[in-house]
Amino acid sequence: MSELSRQLDLILRGVVEVIHQAELESRLTRSLKEHRPLRVKAGFDPTAPDLHLGHTVLIHKLKHFQDLGHQVIFLIGDFTGMIGDPTGVSETRKALTKEQVQENAKTYQRQIFKILDPQKTLIEFNSRWMGPMSADGLIQLAAHYRVARMMERDDFQKRFQEQKPISIHEFLYPLVQGYDSVALKSDIELGGTDQKFNLLVGRELQRDYALEPQVVITMPLLEGTDGVKKMSKSVGNYIALEDKPGEMFGKIMSISDNLMVRYYELLTTEDLTKVKTAHPMEAKQQLARLIVARYHGEQAAREAQDAFQQKFQEKEFPSEPDVRLSLTKSDLKGDGTIGLTDLVAKTGLVPSKSEARRLIIQGGLEVNGQKQTDANAVLTLVVGQTYQMKVGRRKFAIVELRG
Repeated sequence: MSELSRQLDLILRGVVEVIHQAELESRLTRSLKEHRPLRVKAGFDPTAPDLHLGHTVLIHKLKHFQDLGHQVIFLIGDFTGMIGDPTGVSETRKALTKEQVQENAKTYQRQIFKILDPQKTLIEFNSRWMGPMSADGLIQLAAHYRVARMMERDDFQKRFQEQKPISIHEFLYPLVQGYDSVALKSDIELGGTDQKFNLLVGRELQRDYALEPQVVITMPLLEGTDGVKKMSKSVGNYIALEDKPGEMFGKIMSISDNLMVRYYELLTTEDLTKVKTAHPMEAKQQLARLIVARYHGEQAAREAQDAFQQKFQEKEFPSEPDVRLSLTKSDLKGDGTIGLTDLVAKTGLVPSKSEARRLIIQGGLEVNGQKQTDANAVLTLVVGQTYQMKVGRRKFAIVELRG
């Protein structure tokens, strides 16, 4: 395999789109010939203090470029963070203060070096060139883009049609992000699929400033532990980089087998063929151990795995369950029974009865070690007897009927 092919194989792993691949191959060929590393940029607005695995998809791709000998630039958007990215929002995003942005930026730097080599990573802040820019310079920058082009953006178009306000300063966001590529003379910019518009603005501005337009590489948005929605703290389906080792291990073990393969593809460099042919439980534990070790060290990963195996694989019910639920006869039907769906909902371990019903149908409920799949079934409770419930993969409850 040629060096060009080797680099392309790693660079294209998990990628959604390259604009344009012929340009990427041309730049890599030139880089190899001239022994000049490519400048690869990814920007992150420090809008929250903690990062989760969804954020690291781009950081891992930066790591791929770093391992191939290229210069990676981790750009902290301390200036753009005060504007607020309009991507994916239905109303003007609340701007952060300079102090909030700076405080969040400190935690970013601490967390990213769990993946990137600090000696080979260039950290930049876009306030370095945007802060000193005069009003005259900002007007000149704004002159490089048309309102009609800006309104082609889905977010703006939708809000305009729904007669929701769009502030002028929001138009500055893609312009400033695009100008970052001019200031840094980036060869390649990485971003999520939701950032495609902003990344393309960077290409156009570089062309306007007589620079060779950057190659744009978009990466998928990583689904959270529910396997459906994008990983997000607000949704509650996230795995934070600073979660405790046991909690991080357990969350990874709770994902589906299909999502596990996706995590392997986007968050590791493991051989996917071996992953797909391995036993799912073993492969998932290996994934959990790899990720916990990266953020907490090998010893913490071993301890988290040992604790998981004791709690789940040996089928030992934990001495301290998540919930202890005491019921009275008033909670039961006249014949002394309670519906399984109602019982699961009463534990509070699921958000609603409909979610409890879905969980049971999918085989996610065990009562005293026996799997329950009939959402219409009832359970007869006896005073003084305890019932052990396993709800989903990681939650436990003890139910008791009081006299």
